[in-house]
Amino acid sequence: MRQAPRVSATGSKRDPGAGRPALERALGHRFRNAALLEQALTHRSFGSPHNERLEFLGDGVLGCVIAEELYARFPQRSEGELSRLRANLVREAALAGVARALGLSGFLRLGEGELASGGADRASILADALEALFGAVFLDGGYERARASVLEAYEGPLGRLDPGEPSKDPKTRLQELLQGRRQRLPQYRVVGTRGAAHRQTFEVECIVEAAGAGEGRRATGSGSSRRIAEQQAAEHMLRLLGAAQQP
Repeated sequence: MRQAPRVSATGSKRDPGAGRPALERALGHRFRNAALLEQALTHRSFGSPHNERLEFLGDGVLGCVIAEELYARFPQRSEGELSRLRANLVREAALAGVARALGLSGFLRLGEGELASGGADRASILADALEALFGAVFLDGGYERARASVLEAYEGPLGRLDPGEPSKDPKTRLQELLQGRRQRLPQYRVVGTRGAAHRQTFEVECIVEAAGAGEGRRATGSGSSRRIAEQQAAEHMLRLLGAAQQP
């Protein structure tokens, strides 16, 4: 996958063409309508038009392209196996990983508050922007161009897939780890929310009791839903326990 050089995210008005050729090369698509690219990179904290509608469209495009690719690559796999593979590729953490490989955080248009709080590297913001980009490519060049961009961006993750051993989600891996150690199952609780009701970010804490004497472990995660935040908290807990899955 071609990687774009990293440039600085900004919360102020700037030349919308700055860095555009590098990002277009990384996507494998040159925009005819530069406004679509600019909108895809604009978080609602920066102003309007922002990327939420494009994100909605790109989510559908991404799901279709990944489903089509998995169907063609693994003709002997069942619907359930293909669904697990697709879910692993389009979850927030995977999207954010692809976005980071593209250097996307350097191109985002964020408000000053989001910049100050590290929004340029927040998984939810990166994932949303990547989906918005796919939606923008679809509107600018049609499905085949969007399909090519998705496959270009996902070249690495698709190449590393092992359909015989579909990845288990972090919560499942943490539960199995603790069961194997004869420890009590983890507890999850929401410790905070932020944002408008229709666009909330959830903060969740994962608590694992100590196997013997001493204090238990705590890890936190965040995401656009409680489920996503719990999965991130579980992943962080696995790292604390020295059992994180290698990429």
